[in-house]
Amino acid sequence: MFWGMLMSTLGASMIWPFLMIYISERLQRPLGQVTILITINSFVGLLASFLVGPIADRLGRKWIMVISLLGNGITYLAMGQAQTLGHFAILMSIRGLFNPMYRIGGDAMLADLIPPQRRPDAYSLVRMSNNIGVAIGPAIGGFLAATSYEITFLIAAIGISGYGLMLAFLAHETLPQFTEKQAVRETTWQAYIRILRDVHFVHFVTLFILAQMSASLIWILMGVYAKSQYNVPENQFGLIATTNAVMVVFLQFAVTLRTKQHPPLRMMALGALFYALGVGSVSLAHGFWGFWISMVIYTAGEMILIPTASTYAANLAPPEMRGRYMSLYSLSRNIASGISSPLGGYLSDWLGPVSTWYGGMVVGLVGAGGLWLLSRREQTALSDQTSMCPSEDY
Repeated sequence: MFWGMLMSTLGASMIWPFLMIYISERLQRPLGQVTILITINSFVGLLASFLVGPIADRLGRKWIMVISLLGNGITYLAMGQAQTLGHFAILMSIRGLFNPMYRIGGDAMLADLIPPQRRPDAYSLVRMSNNIGVAIGPAIGGFLAATSYEITFLIAAIGISGYGLMLAFLAHETLPQFTEKQAVRETTWQAYIRILRDVHFVHFVTLFILAQMSASLIWILMGVYAKSQYNVPENQFGLIATTNAVMVVFLQFAVTLRTKQHPPLRMMALGALFYALGVGSVSLAHGFWGFWISMVIYTAGEMILIPTASTYAANLAPPEMRGRYMSLYSLSRNIASGISSPLGGYLSDWLGPVSTWYGGMVVGLVGAGGLWLLSRREQTALSDQTSMCPSEDY
């Protein structure tokens, strides 16, 4: 998973930071119309997430990950030839179908392989692999995209598909074996209803969505904003994206060593606060260094929030329902980008480009405040449980 993620991300990150720039320039459409493609992608991904979770719990993790990667590789290849909004809408729908399959399968596989006390380190290690690829990919992709987007799409397809073939031939299935008593017997919807009754998990995911809504603006719209308003070209923005990855590669383990010593929800609230400040600071940027500083602030939040949230979701999930829990956690990203991308685009079209960043900051602050309150509630509940235990039990 470490080496395959590196190869896959190296290819994909040559194109995805510039995807909205590519589509908006190719179609010559307003930003509010182009960002609808992100909503389509997210809506299909939302539906796919519901279906993939039960499959991962019953049939295993490996092959849904393989199908996801190979399907995404083909989709990237086709995007280099798309000519109309309809073509891109179809391809973004297909990408939305395949994307959640890897995330859900991969998160569940990692939780299968690693005991709970080591999961923060494991999720950080996989993120480090991902970001080594991101550290290199956008810097190369920015220069390639300025010359030929078709070549860039081809390299992305090769990298993603190569990881899919590695999994197909080298990986083994990790689905735990359950006893008859442990086996999940509910239908898909009965199982999801049972998860939705887990009020604490639902509150956590809802607040995580708000934090991700703020964060998604950085990756989807900041490149378009920087180029259209301040003439920051793709090759320079690629270096800004590379800064994010370099910080994660060199600092993620150190950050995780500190954050795992504190209550996870409190750390997630701190990460969401950095998200909000990073997004809000884009409104003050007027050139390369301003956008670079915004990325640094955002990345600090990402290093705190994402490994902590992934570990927290995995630890809340019963082993026999891990795929379904992780599917609901995973779809939070689809919901977040599906809402924030067109909302940010329409704010830009109606109230002016800078209003996107004010709106994103407000949403991020609401998410941070909610996670902090949820942390206080969790600590109060734990204290109440402790006070009810006989002294010899603790």
